[in-house]
Amino acid sequence: MEFTTKEDIAAPVEQVYAELTDYERLERQIMRRGVALRRVAEGPGVGMAWQATFGFRGKEREARITLVEAQAPDLLVYDSLSGGLEMRTRLEFVALSRSRTRVTMTADLKPQTLSARLLVQSLKLARGNLEKRFRVRMADYAKQLEDRLSRA
Repeated sequence: MEFTTKEDIAAPVEQVYAELTDYERLERQIMRRGVALRRVAEGPGVGMAWQATFGFRGKEREARITLVEAQAPDLLVYDSLSGGLEMRTRLEFVALSRSRTRVTMTADLKPQTLSARLLVQSLKLARGNLEKRFRVRMADYAKQLEDRLSRA
């Protein structure tokens, strides 16, 4: 199951990439949302990994997130494993002009166990709502990023 969204940000591609690889800031943002997060493999770059604990559907879940590919300033790829669910998140950065960047985010979920297949099947039933929430969250984050970069 795959989700994709695109957002244009009024900032140069190098600045957008730098913001999305400022892992200390990203870690703080994630923890403010109630996720327990700790870095388990130091970076910088490919091989960095985090262990996350979060609530989902009334249960506490754990995930391991690993940076598997980084090509500055064009691409970031993360693999996540939570239970029997694998997810690959791909962020592509395209310079539309000197001061405008398009970020394409793709999240691909692949169940590896029966319980993960049941979860993905239930997500497929709510696909329209999930895609809308995915797009809205990405748009909100892009707006916050744009605002932060315009103040800097």
